[in-house]
Amino acid sequence: MGIRNYTGAPKAALALGLVAAVIGSLSFMSPAMGEPAGLTKKQSDALNTYNNSRGNFESILSQRRAQINSNQPLPNLPGQALYLARNNMMSAYKDLTDALPSRIGGPNKYGIPPAYFEARNEPLLDEYRRLFDLMQAPPANAQKSDAPFKDVVDLGTAIARARGLDATNAEAAGRISLGLFFAETNGNQNIGNARSNKYKGSLQTGVPEDQNGRRKWAAIKKSIAAFDPALNIRDDKEEARAGNLDHRYNHWTAVRDGLMNAHADIFPQVPSIVKTLPDPIDQMKLFELIQIIPSPTKSALKSSNLLNYRISDPTIMGYLRNNSVFTFGQADRAKTSATFREILDAMWLFNDKFERALSKFDEIKKQSKG
Repeated sequence: MGIRNYTGAPKAALALGLVAAVIGSLSFMSPAMGEPAGLTKKQSDALNTYNNSRGNFESILSQRRAQINSNQPLPNLPGQALYLARNNMMSAYKDLTDALPSRIGGPNKYGIPPAYFEARNEPLLDEYRRLFDLMQAPPANAQKSDAPFKDVVDLGTAIARARGLDATNAEAAGRISLGLFFAETNGNQNIGNARSNKYKGSLQTGVPEDQNGRRKWAAIKKSIAAFDPALNIRDDKEEARAGNLDHRYNHWTAVRDGLMNAHADIFPQVPSIVKTLPDPIDQMKLFELIQIIPSPTKSALKSSNLLNYRISDPTIMGYLRNNSVFTFGQADRAKTSATFREILDAMWLFNDKFERALSKFDEIKKQSKG
């Protein structure tokens, strides 16, 4: 965890010998987009930039697919070029719709605001996600859970209870924890990271964060054993199972240590957070900001006015942009400061993941009551 900065490429090379099932070759036929008459130069330039960025995204998708299907070694950080190309296409489309509002189309299945994403590009984003699933596949020795979502909820709830929360607020902490799992991994356990050689596993931690979380867990383990002996027994089994394995590749220990590292200290504030942010998705967004910009978020929580707390440090704004917040289009990138309310609203790319987390949480609750 910690401030996410994926811009620097580590020296170590990453060779992923992945063999993809034959899903089919890319055949994205771009409809002819002739330049309408009567466009201003600004509109014409925006249209050309968008067409070029879309074509570049298609090209990089095709290149990665060909490399994977032919079992070629991939470059270091193979997802970074894809990520940047996707962002450039969405940015160019937002600039186009700013210049030519008539180009704003209908809704898309990903819930992205139509001014930022053209629905006909859904197949490109589908392929983008498929490629990331392949490039970030767990290592062969990873230790999966048969109930990964319930594990996250159980751990988040138990940690919150150990930090003094009542049943209702501990449940909220468990729900928020599941949102973090979806935000970090799209709900996939034990994954690598195609954009970073540092962050790995079910809660995307670095080695120091994982080790810090293990130490903090050891400090509360006895208190958790007192009120939830079954969870403590499960924890002992997973510790023994993990042995000398990188604990980030055992789903249970990865989630446990990740939550303990950054979020357990914030769980006591869940009652006030829920009061300030009654929308569960906003709550999840705030805790995801603990992942992205931890220090400013903690400062905002300590302030007397969370939603109006303003970020203006250029470095922090850069970290937000590097995580798809104020990233798309010239108007968004020109922002030099933002309140936390504005930041939460700008995290719309996380909405789909958090909505799926909420659906899965409701499913787990029904099963536990049934």
